[in-house]
Amino acid sequence: MAPTPSSMLALGTSAPDFSLPDTLSGRRLGLADIRAEYATLVMFICNHCPYVKHVNAELVRLGGDYQGRGVGLVAISSNDAQAYPEDAPGPMAEAGRALGYPFPYLYDESQGVARAYQAACTPDFFLFDAGLRLAYRGRLDDSTPGNGRPVTGAELRAALDDLLAGREVGERQQPSLGCSIKFRKGQG
Repeated sequence: MAPTPSSMLALGTSAPDFSLPDTLSGRRLGLADIRAEYATLVMFICNHCPYVKHVNAELVRLGGDYQGRGVGLVAISSNDAQAYPEDAPGPMAEAGRALGYPFPYLYDESQGVARAYQAACTPDFFLFDAGLRLAYRGRLDDSTPGNGRPVTGAELRAALDDLLAGREVGERQQPSLGCSIKFRKGQG
């Protein structure tokens, strides 16, 4: 199956609100709970995707490097857990704990949040500025499974650093590539 690219939601789009269960804490969290002073990063990921597995260690590093610096981070899985049981809340919690996710890992059972963000693949990254306007969307960096390039997070890190320094993020942004979000049959 060919990798699916990001839909590249229009820059400046306001962050859609959400309220979803966090598989790690058991609490229900919304955008207001995640939002931070300078930037808010919403990541669509899942457990089974080889593209996400390829970048998981960098996602943990990102959380460690940017949380506490005015950046809020959250991961959301919107896959159909009936068709992909590895992406159900129980396995999500196990994976998030085993990997040491320093951010909440929310389950979007209705798939409505993925639709609101126009998320198309895993991983798919949406970085919002202090006013919750989309400043960056697309890929972590140019590494994909099998291409031999190291996972650095360079492109997303540059966008985060721009926001932290009060600079605008450049508009030359590349779509992420990954597994398609597994919408329920008849709903994708």
